[in-house]
Amino acid sequence: MVTQLPETDAVLLGVGLVGTILGRELTRAGLKVVGLERGEPRFTVPDFQGPAMHDELRYSIRKALMQDNTRETLTFRNTSKETALPIRRWASFLPGTGLGGAAVHWNGQTYRFQDSDFRMRSRTQERYGKNFLPDDVTIQDWDVGGAELEPYFDRFEYLLGVSGKAGNLKGQKIAGGNVFEDPRSRDYPTPPMKEPYGSALFRKAADKLGYHPFPQPSSNLSQPYTNPEGMTMNACMFCGFCERYGCEHYAKASPQTVLLPVLLKDKNFTLRTNTQVLRINLDNTGKRATGVTYVDASGREFVQPARLVIVGAFALNNVRLLLLSKIGTPYDPQTGKGTVGRNYAYQTTSAVEVFYDEKTNINPFMRSGANGTVIADFVSDNFDHGPHGFVGGAYIGEIMTNGRPIEFHPTPVGTPAWGAEWKKAVVRHYNHTAVLNVHGSSVATRQNYLDLDPTYRDAWGLPLLRMTFEFPDNDIRMSAFVTGKAMDIGRAMGGQRVDGGPRKPPYTITQYQTTHNTGGTIMGADPSTSVVNRYLQSWDVPNVFVIGASNFPQNASYNPTDTVGALAYWAADAIVRQYLKQPGPLVHP
Repeated sequence: MVTQLPETDAVLLGVGLVGTILGRELTRAGLKVVGLERGEPRFTVPDFQGPAMHDELRYSIRKALMQDNTRETLTFRNTSKETALPIRRWASFLPGTGLGGAAVHWNGQTYRFQDSDFRMRSRTQERYGKNFLPDDVTIQDWDVGGAELEPYFDRFEYLLGVSGKAGNLKGQKIAGGNVFEDPRSRDYPTPPMKEPYGSALFRKAADKLGYHPFPQPSSNLSQPYTNPEGMTMNACMFCGFCERYGCEHYAKASPQTVLLPVLLKDKNFTLRTNTQVLRINLDNTGKRATGVTYVDASGREFVQPARLVIVGAFALNNVRLLLLSKIGTPYDPQTGKGTVGRNYAYQTTSAVEVFYDEKTNINPFMRSGANGTVIADFVSDNFDHGPHGFVGGAYIGEIMTNGRPIEFHPTPVGTPAWGAEWKKAVVRHYNHTAVLNVHGSSVATRQNYLDLDPTYRDAWGLPLLRMTFEFPDNDIRMSAFVTGKAMDIGRAMGGQRVDGGPRKPPYTITQYQTTHNTGGTIMGADPSTSVVNRYLQSWDVPNVFVIGASNFPQNASYNPTDTVGALAYWAADAIVRQYLKQPGPLVHP
């Protein structure tokens, strides 16, 4: 039997970063909002407290904070000619679940995308000509620019209390900051984190080679901070337990530390956890959402009517919800038509290790998820791509996040993979190795996409999402070029040996890379090539807004969280200032 609940003004699908921001803005505007969260309720106290939270086996290896893939997973294949199989163990990326979502277990890197990222196709054609891009590369402009989003980046960064140093303040370039960034209206809310020794070695080498090193912007805070919502955070203790872990010290920005407690006190907000949303319900025209159907932890089915539906789950789950709800046209890679599932992209990463003698102590265990030093000289369109035959780029940085004993055991190339010699090498190099990360962009291509699997289903009998992905040739060339630059910096850092190599195909789901899955519900100006308009409103069902990294038409060099947060505030502003006054399409193509 299905239970019909009273209608609410808005329903949030997912109460993570996006859901918390939208919930706060909509209740502030006077709406009654219901938040549906698939996972369990969890808070800094008692859920994230040490020593239990520092259980590397439970959280890093067994993925305790991640989506339960015995009940709901996705299938994967490299090409459409293969048969996709279910992912039974998370490794390449880590979809979170539970109250707060992936922003609970993120590292804290908080970069703004550049205007050239938002205009990637038009910028490439303007600078390099219309024939520079291969036919299978489907990158496109976002229909929003860096200047438009700047106030929303600013608001999000001040919510999080981001620690960093401006490099372009109102057009004035500032040495020691990121001089390649777009103009920002004011400096970061808190100063940069302390620089680790390995990062200092990187900074000196990069500076000597003529690059522009700067401290990585971090949402692990450098000092105590009270944000505009009245939430107070502490300074990071450099414990080395950020990614895959909740922060016990109130030092990492997450919904629990920056906004969620304020939202939960609002009488207009109702939270329901352990609720699995099955579909968004549509009226008989298929052009208006009437609410959602969900199942609770006891297996009882409910219909939650709502006048406004906000889809703010993890990127992959946003795509699946639209496909299951028959909102929009599924993408067809054969014809290139359709939009939902189109332009799935990822991240293209590699690493370089610098091995020192035993007199140089790197102390990798004294780290946080986002402290370190980086260069942006090879990010986006900050350099001339003409001679190289690819678009996109990567930042390079000594940004080691931890020295946890199960996961961190650097050894030179040629070391046995196990046994006594391997153990000796781990002991020798553990405290004397610096790791440089190359964090690169991912272009969208015609052959990389998401759809519903025809064979496999979840615990509720619904089709799993199917991922078809292989590293594009463009990105392989980009990785080779930028990793070569990282090797040069590594050699200039004065170690005894430098090992590393670029990203190479095939893409595998068994090696962790990033949890930066993007695309599938992309934004744009043309309904035939995008799922949502510039305000993240569905072209097909105007009272549905889809918000998250699934909106990205392709992925940039930088980490996505700052841009996701800015887009959440951008969409919320459009809903409150425009949509609520006159419900209906905000853009007419």
